[in-house]
Amino acid sequence: MVKVGIIGATGYTGSELIRILAGHPEAEVAAITSRTSEGKKLEEVFYSFTGWNGPLFSGSDSPEAVKGCDIVFLAVPHGVAMELVPVLIKNGQRVIDLGADFRFRDYQIFESWYKHKHCEPELTKTAVYGLPELYRKEIRGAVVIGNPGCYPTSAILGLYPLLKNALIDPERIIIDSKSGVSGAGRKADLANHYPEMFGNFKAYGVAGHRHTPEIEQELSKIAGREIQVSFTPHLLPVARGILSTLHLSLTKKVTTSEVEAVFGEVYQGEPFIKILKEPVLPEIKGVTGTNCCHIGVRVDQRTNQLIVITAIDNMVKGAAGQAVQNMNLMCNLPETMGLVQWPVYP
Repeated sequence: MVKVGIIGATGYTGSELIRILAGHPEAEVAAITSRTSEGKKLEEVFYSFTGWNGPLFSGSDSPEAVKGCDIVFLAVPHGVAMELVPVLIKNGQRVIDLGADFRFRDYQIFESWYKHKHCEPELTKTAVYGLPELYRKEIRGAVVIGNPGCYPTSAILGLYPLLKNALIDPERIIIDSKSGVSGAGRKADLANHYPEMFGNFKAYGVAGHRHTPEIEQELSKIAGREIQVSFTPHLLPVARGILSTLHLSLTKKVTTSEVEAVFGEVYQGEPFIKILKEPVLPEIKGVTGTNCCHIGVRVDQRTNQLIVITAIDNMVKGAAGQAVQNMNLMCNLPETMGLVQWPVYP
Protein backbone atom coordinates (compact mmCIF):
# COMPACT_ATOMS: atom_id res chain seq x y z
CA MET A 1 0.00 0.00 0.00
CA VAL A 2 1.38 3.42 -1.02
CA LYS A 3 1.06 6.03 1.71
CA VAL A 4 0.15 9.39 0.22
CA GLY A 5 0.31 12.92 1.59
CA ILE A 6 -1.34 15.96 0.00
CA ILE A 7 -0.08 19.42 0.90
CA GLY A 8 -2.72 21.98 -0.01
CA ALA A 9 -5.73 19.69 -0.03
CA THR A 10 -8.59 22.20 0.07
CA GLY A 11 -8.21 23.58 -3.44
CA TYR A 12 -10.00 22.06 -6.40
CA THR A 13 -6.93 20.04 -7.38
CA GLY A 14 -6.37 18.79 -3.83
CA SER A 15 -9.97 17.69 -3.38
CA GLU A 16 -9.91 15.97 -6.79
CA LEU A 17 -6.80 14.08 -5.73
CA ILE A 18 -8.63 12.85 -2.63
CA ARG A 19 -11.67 11.83 -4.70
CA ILE A 20 -9.54 9.73 -7.04
CA LEU A 21 -7.25 8.28 -4.38
CA ALA A 22 -10.19 7.35 -2.13
CA GLY A 23 -11.09 4.72 -4.73
CA HIS A 24 -7.52 3.61 -5.45
CA PRO A 25 -6.97 0.01 -4.29
CA GLU A 26 -3.25 0.46 -3.56
CA ALA A 27 -3.13 4.00 -2.12
CA GLU A 28 -3.86 5.27 1.36
CA VAL A 29 -4.35 8.99 1.93
CA ALA A 30 -2.35 9.24 5.15
CA ALA A 31 -2.01 13.02 5.52
CA ILE A 32 -3.80 16.12 4.20
CA THR A 33 -2.93 19.72 4.99
CA SER A 34 -4.66 23.08 4.86
CA ARG A 35 -3.72 26.31 6.59
CA THR A 36 -7.38 27.30 6.83
CA SER A 37 -8.93 23.99 7.95
CA GLU A 38 -6.70 22.73 10.77
CA GLY A 39 -8.27 19.92 12.82
CA LYS A 40 -11.34 19.61 10.60
CA LYS A 41 -12.71 16.48 9.01
CA LEU A 42 -12.73 16.43 5.24
CA GLU A 43 -16.54 16.32 5.23
CA GLU A 44 -16.63 19.61 7.19
CA VAL A 45 -14.91 21.31 4.26
CA PHE A 46 -16.41 19.27 1.39
CA TYR A 47 -19.80 17.75 2.29
CA SER A 48 -19.50 15.45 -0.73
CA PHE A 49 -16.98 13.41 1.30
CA THR A 50 -19.45 12.67 4.10
CA GLY A 51 -18.55 9.32 5.62
CA TRP A 52 -14.91 9.35 4.47
CA ASN A 53 -12.70 7.96 7.25
CA GLY A 54 -9.42 9.61 6.36
CA PRO A 55 -7.12 11.82 8.44
CA LEU A 56 -8.01 15.24 9.79
CA PHE A 57 -6.52 18.31 8.19
CA SER A 58 -3.15 19.37 9.52
CA GLY A 59 -2.79 23.14 9.72
CA SER A 60 0.86 23.03 8.69
CA ASP A 61 2.07 22.90 5.10
CA SER A 62 5.52 21.79 6.26
CA PRO A 63 7.21 18.49 5.34
CA GLU A 64 6.70 17.39 8.94
CA ALA A 65 2.94 17.18 8.28
CA VAL A 66 3.45 14.44 5.67
CA LYS A 67 6.22 12.55 7.43
CA GLY A 68 6.05 8.82 6.75
CA CYS A 69 4.33 9.20 3.37
CA ASP A 70 5.86 7.52 0.33
CA ILE A 71 4.49 9.96 -2.24
CA VAL A 72 3.74 13.62 -1.55
CA PHE A 73 1.49 15.64 -3.85
CA LEU A 74 2.00 19.40 -3.73
CA ALA A 75 -1.13 21.35 -4.67
CA VAL A 76 0.28 24.74 -3.70
CA PRO A 77 0.83 28.12 -5.40
CA HIS A 78 3.96 28.58 -7.50
CA GLY A 79 7.02 29.42 -5.44
CA VAL A 80 5.98 27.23 -2.50
CA ALA A 81 6.91 23.78 -3.81
CA MET A 82 10.54 24.71 -4.43
CA GLU A 83 10.93 25.44 -0.72
CA LEU A 84 9.42 22.11 0.34
CA VAL A 85 10.90 19.68 -2.16
CA PRO A 86 14.52 19.58 -0.89
CA VAL A 87 13.37 18.57 2.61
CA LEU A 88 10.95 15.98 1.25
CA ILE A 89 13.72 14.45 -0.86
CA LYS A 90 16.04 14.40 2.15
CA ASN A 91 13.31 12.51 4.03
CA GLY A 92 13.38 9.85 1.32
CA GLN A 93 10.06 10.85 -0.22
CA ARG A 94 9.11 11.22 -3.88
CA VAL A 95 7.23 14.31 -4.98
CA ILE A 96 4.63 15.21 -7.58
CA ASP A 97 4.28 18.98 -7.86
CA LEU A 98 1.03 20.07 -9.50
CA GLY A 99 2.27 23.66 -9.79
CA ALA A 100 4.79 25.23 -12.16
CA ASP A 101 7.97 25.15 -10.06
CA PHE A 102 9.46 22.03 -11.66
CA ARG A 103 7.90 22.01 -15.13
CA PHE A 104 10.76 23.94 -16.74
CA ARG A 105 14.17 22.47 -17.43
CA ASP A 106 15.57 25.99 -17.66
CA TYR A 107 14.74 27.72 -14.37
CA GLN A 108 15.30 31.12 -15.98
CA ILE A 109 12.22 30.61 -18.14
CA PHE A 110 10.22 30.03 -14.96
CA GLU A 111 11.66 33.19 -13.42
CA SER A 112 10.91 35.25 -16.53
CA TRP A 113 7.26 34.18 -16.89
CA TYR A 114 6.31 33.72 -13.23
CA LYS A 115 8.26 36.71 -11.86
CA HIS A 116 9.60 34.63 -9.00
CA LYS A 117 13.21 33.70 -8.23
CA HIS A 118 13.81 29.94 -8.25
CA CYS A 119 15.62 28.87 -5.09
CA GLU A 120 16.37 25.32 -6.33
CA PRO A 121 17.64 25.72 -9.92
CA GLU A 122 19.71 22.51 -9.82
CA LEU A 123 16.63 20.42 -9.04
CA THR A 124 14.90 21.64 -12.21
CA LYS A 125 17.56 19.78 -14.21
CA THR A 126 16.65 16.40 -12.73
CA ALA A 127 12.88 16.85 -12.33
CA VAL A 128 10.82 14.98 -14.93
CA TYR A 129 8.00 16.56 -16.91
CA GLY A 130 5.07 14.31 -16.01
CA LEU A 131 3.37 13.66 -19.33
CA PRO A 132 3.30 9.83 -19.43
CA GLU A 133 2.61 9.55 -23.15
CA LEU A 134 6.00 11.20 -23.78
CA TYR A 135 8.12 10.39 -20.73
CA ARG A 136 6.86 7.12 -19.28
CA LYS A 137 10.33 5.62 -18.81
CA GLU A 138 11.74 8.70 -17.10
CA ILE A 139 8.71 9.03 -14.81
CA ARG A 140 9.19 5.51 -13.43
CA GLY A 141 12.54 6.43 -11.94
CA ALA A 142 11.82 10.05 -11.04
CA VAL A 143 12.17 11.55 -7.58
CA VAL A 144 10.50 14.85 -8.53
CA ILE A 145 7.73 15.20 -11.11
CA GLY A 146 6.59 18.51 -12.55
CA ASN A 147 2.96 17.67 -13.32
CA PRO A 148 1.96 19.37 -16.60
CA GLY A 149 -0.47 22.26 -16.81
CA CYS A 150 -3.97 21.58 -18.11
CA TYR A 151 -3.74 23.69 -21.26
CA PRO A 152 -0.30 22.28 -22.20
CA THR A 153 -1.58 18.73 -21.78
CA SER A 154 -4.45 19.36 -24.20
CA ALA A 155 -2.18 21.07 -26.73
CA ILE A 156 0.91 18.84 -26.60
CA LEU A 157 -1.07 15.61 -26.97
CA GLY A 158 -2.73 17.03 -30.06
CA LEU A 159 0.57 18.11 -31.63
CA TYR A 160 3.03 15.38 -30.69
CA PRO A 161 2.23 12.88 -33.50
CA LEU A 162 2.24 15.65 -36.11
CA LEU A 163 5.63 17.10 -35.17
CA LYS A 164 7.10 13.63 -34.73
CA ASN A 165 6.10 12.81 -38.32
CA ALA A 166 6.89 16.28 -39.76
CA LEU A 167 3.32 16.64 -41.00
CA ILE A 168 2.88 20.31 -40.06
CA ASP A 169 4.76 23.57 -40.47
CA PRO A 170 6.33 24.27 -37.05
CA GLU A 171 6.41 27.97 -37.84
CA ARG A 172 2.63 28.26 -37.79
CA ILE A 173 0.96 26.70 -34.77
CA ILE A 174 -2.16 28.41 -33.46
CA ILE A 175 -3.72 27.07 -30.26
CA ASP A 176 -7.22 28.24 -29.33
CA SER A 177 -8.26 26.78 -25.96
CA LYS A 178 -11.35 27.05 -23.81
CA SER A 179 -11.48 26.05 -20.15
CA GLY A 180 -14.02 25.62 -17.41
CA VAL A 181 -13.81 28.12 -14.54
CA SER A 182 -12.36 25.57 -12.09
CA GLY A 183 -9.06 26.09 -13.90
CA ALA A 184 -8.83 29.48 -12.22
CA GLY A 185 -8.77 27.87 -8.77
CA ARG A 186 -11.07 27.90 -5.75
CA LYS A 187 -10.06 31.27 -4.34
CA ALA A 188 -12.78 33.91 -4.65
CA ASP A 189 -12.29 36.25 -7.60
CA LEU A 190 -14.81 38.75 -8.93
CA ALA A 191 -13.98 37.88 -12.54
CA ASN A 192 -15.08 34.28 -11.90
CA HIS A 193 -18.15 35.15 -9.83
CA TYR A 194 -21.30 33.42 -11.13
CA PRO A 195 -23.06 36.59 -12.40
CA GLU A 196 -19.89 37.57 -14.24
CA MET A 197 -19.46 34.20 -15.95
CA PHE A 198 -22.98 32.86 -16.51
CA GLY A 199 -23.96 33.38 -20.15
CA ASN A 200 -20.51 34.84 -20.85
CA PHE A 201 -17.48 33.67 -22.83
CA LYS A 202 -14.20 35.55 -22.87
CA ALA A 203 -10.53 35.42 -23.75
CA TYR A 204 -7.85 36.18 -21.18
CA GLY A 205 -4.06 36.12 -20.88
CA VAL A 206 -3.89 37.00 -24.58
CA ALA A 207 -0.35 36.98 -26.03
CA GLY A 208 1.18 36.29 -22.64
CA HIS A 209 -0.36 33.36 -20.78
CA ARG A 210 2.10 31.52 -18.51
CA HIS A 211 1.40 28.16 -20.10
CA THR A 212 2.86 29.37 -23.40
CA PRO A 213 6.54 28.64 -22.59
CA GLU A 214 5.61 25.24 -21.16
CA ILE A 215 3.96 24.28 -24.45
CA GLU A 216 6.91 25.66 -26.42
CA GLN A 217 9.45 23.79 -24.28
CA GLU A 218 7.88 20.41 -25.01
CA LEU A 219 7.13 21.05 -28.67
CA SER A 220 10.70 22.26 -29.23
CA LYS A 221 12.07 19.04 -27.73
CA ILE A 222 9.78 16.93 -29.92
CA ALA A 223 10.72 18.83 -33.08
CA GLY A 224 14.42 19.16 -32.26
CA ARG A 225 14.30 22.89 -32.93
CA GLU A 226 12.97 26.02 -31.27
CA ILE A 227 9.24 26.44 -31.69
CA GLN A 228 7.01 29.36 -30.82
CA VAL A 229 3.23 29.16 -30.75
CA SER A 230 0.31 31.54 -30.73
CA PHE A 231 -1.75 30.52 -27.70
CA THR A 232 -5.05 32.11 -26.66
CA PRO A 233 -7.02 30.76 -23.67
CA HIS A 234 -10.70 31.45 -23.01
CA LEU A 235 -13.06 30.92 -20.08
CA LEU A 236 -16.25 28.96 -20.62
CA PRO A 237 -19.27 29.31 -18.30
CA VAL A 238 -18.91 25.68 -17.17
CA ALA A 239 -17.24 24.15 -14.12
CA ARG A 240 -14.69 21.88 -15.76
CA GLY A 241 -13.30 20.73 -19.09
CA ILE A 242 -10.91 21.99 -21.76
CA LEU A 243 -11.53 22.03 -25.50
CA SER A 244 -8.50 23.03 -27.59
CA THR A 245 -8.66 23.75 -31.31
CA LEU A 246 -5.28 23.64 -33.05
CA HIS A 247 -4.95 25.40 -36.41
CA LEU A 248 -2.05 24.02 -38.45
CA SER A 249 -0.53 24.17 -41.93
CA LEU A 250 0.21 20.80 -43.53
CA THR A 251 3.55 20.06 -45.18
CA LYS A 252 2.00 17.70 -47.74
CA LYS A 253 -1.33 16.62 -49.13
CA VAL A 254 -3.06 14.13 -46.85
CA THR A 255 -6.60 13.09 -46.06
CA THR A 256 -8.39 13.13 -42.73
CA SER A 257 -8.28 9.33 -42.55
CA GLU A 258 -4.52 9.36 -43.18
CA VAL A 259 -3.97 11.80 -40.31
CA GLU A 260 -6.21 9.70 -38.07
CA ALA A 261 -4.00 6.73 -38.92
CA VAL A 262 -0.88 8.65 -37.87
CA PHE A 263 -2.44 9.46 -34.50
CA GLY A 264 -3.58 5.87 -34.11
CA GLU A 265 -0.09 4.54 -34.77
CA VAL A 266 1.70 6.97 -32.41
CA TYR A 267 -0.80 6.47 -29.60
CA GLN A 268 -1.32 2.73 -30.10
CA GLY A 269 -1.73 1.10 -26.69
CA GLU A 270 -2.09 4.38 -24.82
CA PRO A 271 -4.86 3.72 -22.28
CA PHE A 272 -6.11 7.29 -21.96
CA ILE A 273 -5.85 8.56 -25.54
CA LYS A 274 -8.95 8.09 -27.67
CA ILE A 275 -8.85 8.97 -31.38
CA LEU A 276 -12.35 9.81 -32.57
CA LYS A 277 -13.00 8.90 -36.17
CA GLU A 278 -14.87 11.14 -38.60
CA PRO A 279 -17.64 12.35 -38.29
CA VAL A 280 -17.35 12.36 -34.47
CA LEU A 281 -15.54 15.29 -32.80
CA PRO A 282 -14.43 15.75 -29.17
CA GLU A 283 -16.69 17.45 -26.64
CA ILE A 284 -15.94 18.22 -23.01
CA LYS A 285 -18.97 16.16 -21.91
CA GLY A 286 -17.27 13.14 -23.43
CA VAL A 287 -14.34 13.34 -20.99
CA THR A 288 -15.84 14.89 -17.84
CA GLY A 289 -14.68 13.00 -14.77
CA THR A 290 -12.18 10.86 -16.72
CA ASN A 291 -8.43 10.80 -17.26
CA CYS A 292 -8.93 10.55 -21.01
CA CYS A 293 -7.93 12.84 -23.85
CA HIS A 294 -10.20 12.70 -26.89
CA ILE A 295 -8.66 13.77 -30.18
CA GLY A 296 -10.38 14.52 -33.50
CA VAL A 297 -8.84 15.75 -36.75
CA ARG A 298 -10.09 17.33 -39.96
CA VAL A 299 -8.17 18.20 -43.12
CA ASP A 300 -9.39 21.25 -45.00
CA GLN A 301 -8.46 20.20 -48.53
CA ARG A 302 -9.31 23.62 -49.94
CA THR A 303 -6.69 25.45 -47.85
CA ASN A 304 -4.38 22.51 -47.01
CA GLN A 305 -4.92 23.27 -43.34
CA LEU A 306 -5.31 20.77 -40.52
CA ILE A 307 -7.65 21.31 -37.59
CA VAL A 308 -7.04 19.18 -34.51
CA ILE A 309 -9.51 19.25 -31.61
CA THR A 310 -8.68 17.83 -28.20
CA ALA A 311 -10.81 17.53 -25.07
CA ILE A 312 -9.77 16.76 -21.51
CA ASP A 313 -11.15 17.26 -18.03
CA ASN A 314 -8.87 19.99 -16.68
CA MET A 315 -9.24 18.64 -13.14
CA VAL A 316 -8.40 15.03 -14.05
CA LYS A 317 -6.10 14.51 -17.07
CA GLY A 318 -5.22 18.18 -16.73
CA ALA A 319 -4.24 17.90 -13.06
CA ALA A 320 -5.12 15.31 -10.38
CA GLY A 321 -5.74 12.30 -12.63
CA GLN A 322 -2.49 12.76 -14.49
CA ALA A 323 -0.73 13.13 -11.13
CA VAL A 324 -2.15 9.76 -10.01
CA GLN A 325 -1.15 8.26 -13.37
CA ASN A 326 2.39 9.46 -12.61
CA MET A 327 2.20 8.01 -9.09
CA ASN A 328 1.21 4.63 -10.50
CA LEU A 329 4.23 4.64 -12.80
CA MET A 330 6.59 5.74 -10.01
CA CYS A 331 5.33 2.96 -7.73
CA ASN A 332 5.34 0.21 -10.39
CA LEU A 333 1.57 -0.12 -10.22
CA PRO A 334 -0.70 -0.64 -13.25
CA GLU A 335 -0.82 2.74 -14.94
CA THR A 336 -4.61 2.82 -15.10
CA MET A 337 -5.18 1.81 -11.47
CA GLY A 338 -7.81 4.00 -9.80
CA LEU A 339 -8.36 5.91 -13.04
CA VAL A 340 -10.78 3.81 -15.05
CA GLN A 341 -13.99 5.83 -15.00
CA TRP A 342 -16.59 6.42 -17.67
CA PRO A 343 -17.50 10.06 -18.29
CA VAL A 344 -20.21 11.86 -16.33
CA TYR A 345 -22.94 12.39 -18.91
CA PRO A 346 -25.05 14.44 -19.34
